[in-house]
Amino acid sequence: MDNASVASTMDNASVANAPVANASGRVSLRGVSCWYGANQALYDVDLEIPENCIYAFIGPSGCGKTTLLRSLNRLNDMVSGFRLEGTVEVGGEDIYALSNRRQVEALRRRMGMIFQQPNPLPTSIWRNMRLPLDEHFRASEDALQELAKAKLQAAGLYDEVADHMKRTALALSGGQQQRLCIARALMLDPSIMLMDEPCSALDPIATLKIEELLASLKNTCTVVIVTHNMEQAQRIADYTAFFYQGKIVEAGETSQIFRKPKTDLLERYVTGKF
Repeated sequence: MDNASVASTMDNASVANAPVANASGRVSLRGVSCWYGANQALYDVDLEIPENCIYAFIGPSGCGKTTLLRSLNRLNDMVSGFRLEGTVEVGGEDIYALSNRRQVEALRRRMGMIFQQPNPLPTSIWRNMRLPLDEHFRASEDALQELAKAKLQAAGLYDEVADHMKRTALALSGGQQQRLCIARALMLDPSIMLMDEPCSALDPIATLKIEELLASLKNTCTVVIVTHNMEQAQRIADYTAFFYQGKIVEAGETSQIFRKPKTDLLERYVTGKF
């Protein structure tokens, strides 16, 4: 069941707060510069992120990767002193031209956000799954259960938790918690998934499961992932951008970036001579 099916069960009072329709996952950045107070974190970034792909951001710590990622859903708005210049378009819409809270909330509903550390709520697996929909509209219990099952199946987690939905999510392993967070984000059918080092706290087996999940997600949405793991970027990313000191040094198809780097800086980074 998709969100349109769930929406058909809503009462009239809830329609205005329903999740937005699945919008384009194409992202276009032109001349984007960012500051935290007087400190500049990004310099004149131009980047095109196509729909239905996995796009990896790589580079050393502090180079601006996460700043850019968090700018795509305006999460940096919550940071005191943050300022952005330039244009960020999502699905052809200039997201920094959105002027009111409802518009920004609607933008964020189009994007799932997965952090480095899994962040399930300290409540049941079932409550974790239904919360995104409870925040925006009301639907029947049966409809919510059917949708939650579908999203847990998409995350490859349903068979592992089907008999334990009322147990606390905190009892799950780290890898299971991260897949739960992804399944929870999928409840709103996002057009874009933003992921900040989603596998850095996981063991190799859990990492493999997440990577397999990401490969399937790009069939329905765009995945943008920050990673320090260059092997991971080579395994799963269609495109890669290499950041250094707040600038994009190189960006393009992953095979080109790693096999034939155009700059000495990138060549030294990918060969471990940085």
